[in-house]
Amino acid sequence: MSDTIHQSVLKTEAATQAFAARFGAHVAPGDVILLSGPVGAGKTAFARALIQSLLTTHEDVPSPTYTLVQTYDTPQGEIWHSDLYRVMSISEVEELGLTEAFDTAICLVEWPEMLGDLIPDHAISVSLQPSAGGNGRLMTARWTDDRWDKRVFEAANG
Repeated sequence: MSDTIHQSVLKTEAATQAFAARFGAHVAPGDVILLSGPVGAGKTAFARALIQSLLTTHEDVPSPTYTLVQTYDTPQGEIWHSDLYRVMSISEVEELGLTEAFDTAICLVEWPEMLGDLIPDHAISVSLQPSAGGNGRLMTARWTDDRWDKRVFEAANG
C-alpha cells in the first residue's frame, strides 16, 4: 500500500484546534492517531482540542508527559492520550496496555517513534512543524488505510 498524504498550513493555534475538533467528529474506537513534531509544535494542543470536542462536559486535558497515559470516557468511546517522550523501551509501552487499547479505544500518541514495530498498520500519522516566523504550523497527515480518506478530507474542508 502506498501512503496518502494531506498537508495543511494552520496559521494560528486556533486553526489547529479547529482542525483537530473537526477531525475528532470522525474518529471511532480502534483509531490510532500518531502525533509527531518537535517540542512546542502543537501535538498536545491538537490532542487537547480533539479530546475536548468529544467530551460531553468540559474537562481539563493535561499533557500526559508525566503520567504517560490519560484516559477519557466519551459517547464515541474511550480515548487514550499518551505521551511517550519519557519511555525508554518497547516493554514500557507494552506495560502501559497501549497496544491493547489500539484495538478498543481512540488512541492519540505523542512521540510515536517510541512505539517502534508496535505501530499499527491502520494508524494515521500527523506531523506538526512550526512555520517560520509565527504561531502557525504545517500539518502533514500520512496514512495507508483508506478509512482515513474521507475523514481527513471532511476535517480539512469542514
